[in-house]
Amino acid sequence: MVDEGLDAILIQVTIPLPLPMIFAAFTDGPKLAGWLCDAATVSAEVGGEYRLRFHGPPPFESAGVVTRFTPELEIGFAWHAPPPFVALMNEPTPRTEVYVRLQESPEGIDVTLEHSGWGADAAWEEARSWHFHFWDERLTRLKGYLIREAYG
Repeated sequence: MVDEGLDAILIQVTIPLPLPMIFAAFTDGPKLAGWLCDAATVSAEVGGEYRLRFHGPPPFESAGVVTRFTPELEIGFAWHAPPPFVALMNEPTPRTEVYVRLQESPEGIDVTLEHSGWGADAAWEEARSWHFHFWDERLTRLKGYLIREAYG
């Protein structure tokens, strides 16, 4: 019997702003640095660089590549985890992927983040829990950042 691993992390936030503004927050380095990380380099095309630098704690760099890209609709990228999850999640290659989809809704734009590729043991459960809290907090930051950018 093959163990299929833990369910993907799935988090959604609705942002009442124009779709291009929200999508740019995932594809423009300086905008990513406004809410997700401390510095970012992105080449918004499949196979392009998706490098995020975090000063911490803990300090780390996710030097991923874009795995999916449709302008103003979706972006996916390979995720390099922070310590203490490096040996579990990054070696020999990144084992998880982050996928973001944008969709219009009556209240604005639904931003859905899915982080998949989790293993199934206690170490994976700990890593998944850490990442769930990380992404939940960052999507809250995204909404606040974009509203401040739009309205001051």
